[in-house]
Amino acid sequence: MLRVMNSKLLNWRHKRINQERQDYYKNLGLLILRIGIAVLMLFGHGSDKLVNFGQIATNFPDPLGVGSTFSLMLVVFAEFFCSLAIAFGFLTRWATIPLIFNMFIAAFVIHGGDSWGNRELALLYLLPYVTLLISGPGRFSLDHLIFEKHSEL
Repeated sequence: MLRVMNSKLLNWRHKRINQERQDYYKNLGLLILRIGIAVLMLFGHGSDKLVNFGQIATNFPDPLGVGSTFSLMLVVFAEFFCSLAIAFGFLTRWATIPLIFNMFIAAFVIHGGDSWGNRELALLYLLPYVTLLISGPGRFSLDHLIFEKHSEL
């Protein structure tokens, strides 16, 4: 009887340790995805548009019909500021929405008539943003520190 109880206890503990390990790696994966995609967008696209805003604004595409300058403002907001929020895991799900919209417009409107190769980068950016919208930022994020602590009270 004691052996059976010990065996069940060890089996339960082993399953719990495996679950904790899986949760840790899942959260680590989300951290790497968040920081990786944020850094690529922030430094590969957003910072250049922010720094050269004045030179780019007059010739920037206006797919929404709101004016070139306002279109560029929306893109800079998404690519720079939302990427920064995603890197820190702050309001992550909300921050993905402008980026999803931005990449959708880039892939299907701006590059709508282009070959697959010209659409591919926007679609490759789109996938991690949709993933983060669905999954959330994970445990290693400001969202977790701020919002999970309050939900425990």
